[in-house]
Amino acid sequence: MFATLSACASAPPRHEGPSVTNGTQQKQQVVALLKAIETGEAAPVAVIHPDKYIQHNLGAADGLAGFGALLQALPKGSARVNTVRVFQDGDLVFAHTDYDFFGPKIGFDVFRFEDGKIVEHWDNLQEKPTQPNPSGHTMLDGPTEATDLDKTEANKQLVAGFVDDILVNGRMDKLAGYFDGDRYVQHNPAIADGLSGLGQALQAMAQAGVTMKYDRVHKVLGEGNFVLVLSEGVFGGKPTTFYDLFRVESGKIAEHWDVIEPVPARDQWKNANGKF
Repeated sequence: MFATLSACASAPPRHEGPSVTNGTQQKQQVVALLKAIETGEAAPVAVIHPDKYIQHNLGAADGLAGFGALLQALPKGSARVNTVRVFQDGDLVFAHTDYDFFGPKIGFDVFRFEDGKIVEHWDNLQEKPTQPNPSGHTMLDGPTEATDLDKTEANKQLVAGFVDDILVNGRMDKLAGYFDGDRYVQHNPAIADGLSGLGQALQAMAQAGVTMKYDRVHKVLGEGNFVLVLSEGVFGGKPTTFYDLFRVESGKIAEHWDVIEPVPARDQWKNANGKF
């Protein structure tokens, strides 16, 4: 059920977990909950509301019981979890994590809190490419701590404008205005740095007959200079969900990480909640 953009080779070193310097209890609870997938520790799971947990991972049944059943299906001792980034926007906490979860994967998870408990979860998972991209970046390296907390809303508006203009509507005449020249760090495993790298990748995709289209944006979440956008569309002719994390610097998009996952056929869904 998980997407892939490149072949796997030897794994890079694992990252240390986030320091949560802009810390909240909810962020710490999310990091602990995700780590419990690896450790099997029961206490962190208590943050999930036992009666109101809505699951949007289509490979898991709804509710707390569905979460438990998914963990039970993991081969014993196989899970590894290292959360590299964690941010918060209101009652939503979003994390960027290095997983071994039925195989090596990179994931974004979004959790919604209500009255101190997690009541809803969304995620996107992609098979982990273990070679760096053409510019030598992995899907996880780069800055991890949010800054410019007073600019959160402005940065969300900037990124939302970029996604609407460029990814949804293809207004390519506006592309250069969102970037500081060719200064753009890219973590997509198949694309090199800079607008030049993006252009080359899009040209190669077009020549190969591979189309990528964003149709709808569902959420724009931010903390300081980091903004995560949850979208759906089509990639290579298949319904696909796109999670894109952007780092903003001085009013321009400076860095990008993403996770792309195809939506499974409806008859494979284990819950009826949909991806969003």
